[in-house]
Amino acid sequence: MLMFSSVLTSIFAVILSVLVMSLGWVLSLRAISDREKNSSFECGFDPLKSARLPYSMRFFLLAIIFLIFDIEIVLLFPLLVSVLSAFNYSVAVGGFIFLVVLVVGLFHEWNEGSLDWVV
Repeated sequence: MLMFSSVLTSIFAVILSVLVMSLGWVLSLRAISDREKNSSFECGFDPLKSARLPYSMRFFLLAIIFLIFDIEIVLLFPLLVSVLSAFNYSVAVGGFIFLVVLVVGLFHEWNEGSLDWVV
């Protein structure tokens, strides 16, 4: 009975996801846009500069590193809850190995200079 309800729930989730994605696709259909709608507008004149601003790749790299470490920290919360609720040595060892990999990655990025703001 439990397996049947799990299968039914999974099928319902897939169907609901497909319906929501299809609805979003249908509602987002746009008319064919011409060149003027895609270009920047500066008081009726041709643009003097590019509409795109230069983007610092070092900042982008730092943001990606932050996201990776942030996701790893979020993955530690369920581990903490499972260790506090019922202590299990295999979970504790797995969490310790995960933390070691996290710290080694942090030191590698630090030594590489990816965490420096100033060039």
